Parts: sequence; C-alpha cells; structure tokens
Amino acid sequence: MVDSPQLDLLLVDDDQEFLDTHAAWFRQRGYYVETATSGAEALALTERRQFDVAVVDLAMGGLSGLEVLERLKSSAAECEVIILTGKATVETAVQAMKLGACDYVTKPVRMAELELVVEKAAERRQLGKENRQLRAVLARSEPNSQIIAQSPAMREVFRMIERAGPTDKAILIQGESGTGKELVARALHRASLRADKPLVVINCAALPETLLESELFGHEKGAFTGAISSKPGLFELADGGTLFIDEIGELAGGLQAKLLRVLEDGSMRRVGSLKERRVNVRLLAATNRKLSEEVKAGRFREDLYYRINVMSLELPPLRERTGDIPLLVRHFLQPDWELEPAAAAALERYSWPGNVRQLINALERAKIMADDHVIHLEDLPAEVAAAAESAPPSRPAGDDLASVERAHVVEILRRERGNKARAARALGINRRTLYRLLEKYDIRYSETADR
Repeated sequence: MVDSPQLDLLLVDDDQEFLDTHAAWFRQRGYYVETATSGAEALALTERRQFDVAVVDLAMGGLSGLEVLERLKSSAAECEVIILTGKATVETAVQAMKLGACDYVTKPVRMAELELVVEKAAERRQLGKENRQLRAVLARSEPNSQIIAQSPAMREVFRMIERAGPTDKAILIQGESGTGKELVARALHRASLRADKPLVVINCAALPETLLESELFGHEKGAFTGAISSKPGLFELADGGTLFIDEIGELAGGLQAKLLRVLEDGSMRRVGSLKERRVNVRLLAATNRKLSEEVKAGRFREDLYYRINVMSLELPPLRERTGDIPLLVRHFLQPDWELEPAAAAALERYSWPGNVRQLINALERAKIMADDHVIHLEDLPAEVAAAAESAPPSRPAGDDLASVERAHVVEILRRERGNKARAARALGINRRTLYRLLEKYDIRYSETADR
C-alpha cells in the first residue's frame, strides 16, 4: 500500500517574507509545499514534480504571473493555478481566467481565506482527475461477475475477503490458472474503503516488457517510436483506488525495481520524463507461480516480494471444491438449459486442470453442439465426456445439481432478508427467472426468513 500523499502546493512570489510565512502556514496543515521567487524557477520546479495547485503572483520581475500561468497550462495542464496580485483590475482578472486560472485573489489576503481558495482549486483538480479516470477505466472495463461457490474451501476465501478487504493492505492472491484470481481481486476492491474509486487491471503476461512499462507508468510524447502523444499510466488512472497486477511473477527485473519504488513512497515518473509524480494506490497482485521459489532462484526481488505479500490469499483448484461444480454449471447454463444425467456426472467427475475457466469453455462448446437446449454427454469435449466412466467424487448423498441450486437460492434469499429484487441481482438473474425457481423448487417464505 502507498500511504495517502499530501496535497502538492507551489507558491510563486518575489517577496521572500510572503513565501516563508505562507509556506509555514500550509506545511503546518499537512501540505507538501515548494516555493519559487521567480517565474523561471517555478517552471523549472514543475519540470521535476507534478503539483496539484500553484499560487502565482501576477507582478514579478522577469516572467509575469500571466506568462507563468500560460506556460503552466500548456506543460502541466492538470495543475490548477490561482493568480495573486496587489493591483486587481477587471481586465487582468478576465485575462487570467481566459488563460486557464481557476481563481483570482487580491493582496493582502488572510491566510485562512487563501487556504479556502486553495482547497477549492484542489477539489476542482480532483474532480477533473476522477472524470478522466472514469473515462479511461470504462474504456478498459470488463463485466463484473459474482464468485459462485459454497464449498468449505471457498467459504474460507470469503472469510479472508471480508477481513482483508477493508484493511487497505497489499494482498498477494495465489492459485492455479483459471481459479478466479481476478474475481477475488474485484471482491476485495468492493469490500475496501476505496470501492467508489477506480479498480484498474493489468495482466503482465499479456504484454512485452517495453509496452508493460509504458502501460504501468505512462509515457511522454516522443519517449519512443510511436509515442505520438503523452499518456498517463495505470498507476495514475488508479490514483486513489486499487491497481490489480495479474501474473506479477512475469515482471522483468528493471520493472520490479520501479514498482518497488512507487510502492515505497508513492513516487513515479512516466517513461521519457524527469517529472516526479505521486500516487496513492492500493496494490493487489496475483500469480500462478510460487513466488517464494522465484525469490530463491533470483528471478524475483525479495524486497518486492515482502512488500506485495503483506497478506496472502490462496485459491483452491476446482478439483478440491467439487461441491461447487453443480452450482457453477447451473449459473453458467441458466434455467433455460437442461443437462442430461450422464453429462452432469462427467462434469462432476472430471479433474478440471484448467479450473473454472476450462469449465466455462466446456459449457460454451456444449451449448453450441447441443440441440433443443438439452446438453448430452456427446456435446461435451472428449476429455470431459470420458470422465463419465470414472469413479464419482466423494460427496454427500443427495448433493446433486438440483439440490445444490435450491440450497443456493434459499441461502441468497436469507442473506437478502427475503428481498427478491436484491436476491435476483445477487444470483445474476432477473426477477421472473427467480420466481420460476421459487415455483420449481417449492421454496416457501418460511425457509427464506432471516434466522
């Protein structure tokens, strides 16, 4: 986890006494403050650091406040600028606003009043940033899915999510490919205090190292061939929220070092930039490798391993949670599909080396091959169909597809205190389908009452 950063404030004035007094005032209130006695010095500082708000005196030797404002809005557009002057006129105020200033304050100004103006500017910057984040995250977003499970192994996972979700600590999610690590990351984000902020997802195995660095940290225009414009990285898009790095074990050594730095102090630089930016991100990471063994082999940094592994969550493979298979099958088939007994037996007896992802793919294939919405044994992939002849898994008597589905519907209705609209949403079905299930399984209100 990266601790919440201070607001970055730049004070620009050729009056040293004014700078010293006001810098001390804002630092006492938790602001990170830099000062500059000239426009040129201010612009040099903005080349090295990203500021949230700049308070700029209008009348200075060398570059004027309006010239500084104009250059700041062209090179550091995200920085909100407040113009400060002892000679206020309507003309200069209008000119400043046209150039992009967010406010205009006349000297002498009380410190408390200036702080209110700075806070208002910071809120405006935050709103603009959140709007940009939302547009970027929506462009990358994927359907949000529920975790479908009730086996003892997954109940332990749910307990960990409930406990670890609100802690804001870095969490390492480990498990075989296809076990649902991203779903768990989404559940952790929903359970966190950052649930109303962005969740940004990246898979390290899907990108080459050079592109991965640009995706994570962003790049400036001209940083490399094809960089025709500046682009924020995923750390910036996730600022204030959660970044989920899937297959983190694939990160090359150089990127591991950069990742460690941003996790330690929240500072980062875009590719091709000298400007330091600060972000506040909760990190969730996942891997199907044994990272402890990767550390011993020298392929993964030990210090980074301990930084991302504040808490660890191990997902069981599907073969160790066979009681969830009927529930998963019914969820992905939905009520308008039927499953012939031999096909149901094969699905439960197969070992599923590809876990839930492989199960979904097998069901999608079967739906394509099936006639009249009835899936037969021959509609399943050959390796799955062959499992029909193997010994059945060890499961409680009567724990078949229908009984598991009925029990799940009752459990969700109890959890939602009988509210059918909320229960239908939790089950991923519409209300009409829920009513059909209530009638099909003869589920009475007395069974769903909260106990």
